[in-house]
Amino acid sequence: MRLTADANKFGLLAFVAAVLMTAAMSSAAGDVVAIRQADMKAMAAATKTISGMFKDPTTYKANEFKWAADTIRDRSGGVLSAHFASEADSRQSKAGPNILKERDRFDRIANDLRDYAVALDAAAQNNPGPMSASMRIKPGEAMGGGPLGTHVRNEQQLLAMPAEHAFHLMLQTCTTCHAKFRME
Repeated sequence: MRLTADANKFGLLAFVAAVLMTAAMSSAAGDVVAIRQADMKAMAAATKTISGMFKDPTTYKANEFKWAADTIRDRSGGVLSAHFASEADSRQSKAGPNILKERDRFDRIANDLRDYAVALDAAAQNNPGPMSASMRIKPGEAMGGGPLGTHVRNEQQLLAMPAEHAFHLMLQTCTTCHAKFRME
């Protein structure tokens, strides 16, 4: 009789532990989703800030432009990749199931996003006054790129291009990632 009571206690404890572990894993997945959604919203707000300054260059403030670029830089690259390191089974998530299957491509896109943000940060540092003409794409200047994303492989080339061009390439990178890895 004593053995049966101990076995029942053990079974109950194992059951409670399993329920708690499942709840913790579910909560952790939800936390990751909440964190990455907050990061995505911060990057979207930063992008709007930069976009507004290109639409109306008189609103350009180097410190705000730099803050926006740094916000994107700090939430992209390895940070963004880490947010998608495992499948988060959450109804709140819009992440596609193919991220883990195409890990290398996802990581490259996350790193491209960071690289474009670094170029935007450098442009803000190099242009502390009003927005300079060197930051803007000149009329008739070919931008390159395309809907499937473009990666400027040479850091020198990236830093030499107008900030507006780097910004457009960054936007294409976001579009590429959402088209490839986001469920609607």
